[in-house]
Amino acid sequence: MSYQLRAIVADGDVLRGETRELDHAVLGRLRQDFVLLPVTPQLVEELTGTAPDYAAGEPGPGQPFTLALTPALTEVLSRWSRRGPVAYLEAEFTGGAGHQAAAVWLDGALAWGPRFDAAFDGPRPEWPINAALIELGAEPGKWIDPFAELGLHVERSTEGWLAHGRRGLSADYWDELAEEWEERQ
Repeated sequence: MSYQLRAIVADGDVLRGETRELDHAVLGRLRQDFVLLPVTPQLVEELTGTAPDYAAGEPGPGQPFTLALTPALTEVLSRWSRRGPVAYLEAEFTGGAGHQAAAVWLDGALAWGPRFDAAFDGPRPEWPINAALIELGAEPGKWIDPFAELGLHVERSTEGWLAHGRRGLSADYWDELAEEWEERQ
């Protein structure tokens, strides 16, 4: 089973305000009033005026992201972060092996990261996506880590998040379906 994600995550009010006029912005509701904006080639082109650029070779500590965070794209993230912290997240897993990377902008500048991990041998809160979500203000809850607490596990791809957002679903959607099914049994 695989997992792939390229997304911007921030407080719902921040991203709703910044993406209101965009044709290619689809927001997926997460828990704790956060939202996820799937990053597609069409969105990058709409935001920057140019087609996205992708890194040559495999991501690693020196080049943490597959999507090249061009000056035009980082300017957008910097501008949005003047309203509140904004994170760019990437993850790719197949059969348990993979990597994740994250960075956070705040007050118009890169404030944290980028960080990359493919070993996952440290504590869960230090994994890049979890750490970035903590930087955004995610709070502990009943789930194992911030990734699950916000609901980033409910879709397994950027395309899944696009469908999730277009249908107006919340991160609790699958839990609600499971509870409904259990009640019927």
